[in-house]
Amino acid sequence: MIFLDFERPIADIYDRIVQLEEIGNAEDIDVSPAIAELKEKLEQKKQEIYGTLSRWQKVQLSRHPERPYTLFYIENMCSSFTELHGDRQHGDDKAIVGGFGSLDGRSVMMIGHQKGVDTKSRQYRNFGMANPEGYRKALRLMKLAEKFNKPIICLIDTPGAYPGIEAEQRGQAEAIARNLYEMVNLKVPIICAVIGEGASGGALGIGVGNRILMLENTWYSVISPESCSSILWGNWEHKEQAAEQLQLTAEDMKRFGLVDTIVPEPLGGAHHDALLMADTLKNQLIATLDELAELSDNELRDQRINKFSSMGHYEVMS
Repeated sequence: MIFLDFERPIADIYDRIVQLEEIGNAEDIDVSPAIAELKEKLEQKKQEIYGTLSRWQKVQLSRHPERPYTLFYIENMCSSFTELHGDRQHGDDKAIVGGFGSLDGRSVMMIGHQKGVDTKSRQYRNFGMANPEGYRKALRLMKLAEKFNKPIICLIDTPGAYPGIEAEQRGQAEAIARNLYEMVNLKVPIICAVIGEGASGGALGIGVGNRILMLENTWYSVISPESCSSILWGNWEHKEQAAEQLQLTAEDMKRFGLVDTIVPEPLGGAHHDALLMADTLKNQLIATLDELAELSDNELRDQRINKFSSMGHYEVMS
């Protein structure tokens, strides 16, 4: 298990438990009382640390290399899944995956950013940073779902849309803007869930839905703390302060009225019990689909329009 810097006290107790178990096995000594005591201390330390996480620490948890990604959720929530490829214009962007899946017996269109699980696959997936063809592929699949009257579920986890020159040449901004416009007008239910990082237009490109969910240790913002620190202070040294000022956690987004539901994670983050996290998210998605099934096509569209039009605060100066 990989531990982050602020989890060091927990890692130390884990190491002591492992050492005691090795000693007990090697020397044939009963160390169960000492291990039980350490496990009790471990639980107390976990409650202490994870119960008072700062915004920056939650950003770190959202990026944990062992955190489950879109394909893991799809494989463990859907009894079947058929991936579809390509945007029919340029190519198949591996940073976004999508296709029809069976969720609790109902057919749904699953779409999401996919990060890699190791160095090779992260390069293959471009670290979850989609090019224009990725957003066009997503829109093509959404239109297909609308054609067959199937609900859409979007799983968001990206550090941002790919910022390369070639992406801009192929119309990155237009592709994202087109998705925003089209998603508002689709005639089927759309549920969006932030499962990791939700950065800028890269997240919003598949983020217009009737219901917006966020896992407990995720973030959603127009800019990352590092980039914000770089702009304001000229370096990354103030990233923790930037995270606090951006107010980008699930709790912040719920308080601002920008998301509808916070999905609880296992203590320590989704990676501590990925199967439980997948089951929890699945149950929340099913409940939300049942709720949205009561709405007509026009009601679904009008709800999205009203939802996003009412976001933010402003004053009219005379």
